[in-house]
Amino acid sequence: MRHKHSEYMHWAKTQSRARYNLATSGVGPFPLRDLPFDFSRLEIHGENRYGYAPLQRAIAQHAGVDPECVVEAAGTSMSNHLALAAILEPGDEVLMEQPVYGPILDVALYLEASLTRFPRRAEDGFAIDPEDIRRALTPRTRLIVLTNLHNPSSVLTPEPVVRQIGEMAAEAGALVLVDEVYLDAVYENTPPTAFHLGPQFVVTSSLTKVYGVSGLRCGWILANPELAWKMRRLNDIYGATPTHPGELLSVAAFENLALLRERARRVVETDRAALAGFLSRHPEIAAARTDFGTTCFLRVPGDAAALLDRLRAEFDTSAVPGRFFETPGHIRLGMGVDSEMFAEGLRRLERALA
Repeated sequence: MRHKHSEYMHWAKTQSRARYNLATSGVGPFPLRDLPFDFSRLEIHGENRYGYAPLQRAIAQHAGVDPECVVEAAGTSMSNHLALAAILEPGDEVLMEQPVYGPILDVALYLEASLTRFPRRAEDGFAIDPEDIRRALTPRTRLIVLTNLHNPSSVLTPEPVVRQIGEMAAEAGALVLVDEVYLDAVYENTPPTAFHLGPQFVVTSSLTKVYGVSGLRCGWILANPELAWKMRRLNDIYGATPTHPGELLSVAAFENLALLRERARRVVETDRAALAGFLSRHPEIAAARTDFGTTCFLRVPGDAAALLDRLRAEFDTSAVPGRFFETPGHIRLGMGVDSEMFAEGLRRLERALA
């Protein structure tokens, strides 16, 4: 039977909330009142046949690509769905990282792809070993899927490794899909999008995680113009016409990205410093240490599920179970929302561990 749901998203919508919420995945909301925008320009209806031209140009300028390569979509989740659906036919072989963000796996299962996994090992800091991909590639491989920054660990895959993966894909006649929704949370020397590394790359991203405007659902796909057009036509089935007020506000967000990013950065970096102190006090907890990203993936001692139950029941604190990333001995923590809340959540996690 075709896979038709996402366990993670159901949990996130129904069970993730707590007074001390460490189960977040992106930064806190940017207040609409602080967004420089002339609200007399806000309209319900606007011209959008296959993309709102000012938004297409804003995304293209942000990524350094031609607007013909840009496909608008509702957040990164729909971007991933649309990209996978346009590329794959039932039974097509897909190589996908493990652990991986659950909804990407859910889409591949829904599309009835034939899945092969390549590991991102905790003992190696969740880094990708290209040789694992080389060994898994076959003449039937249609697509390689990875996240960068890695979700859930926030580990950066450096450009030479991404380039090597692209070269292997090109030799095999495959494409590479890179979900880059967290990439702009590398605040210094932010890497350029992998789309520039070759025609075999397809990239998805959005403003949802790093910029605090998740409610706008401003997502996009970067693909070669022929494939981009195929995705736009396919989106007639999925999304038809976007919400125009959201497009207008998304253009305003792009005009003020530095403002949005720096506001969130201060909170993320404060939270990351608190997390570093927490980890230094708990050598029994293993985690890939990074200087960026809004999530961290912790391997905790004992029964992780029992720890999370105790954390919620006794300390009104939540974190994401690692089972949603196929790694049940781990938990994922989110940063960038409220530093006082995050620090108190860590204190409560310490008490639960004790």
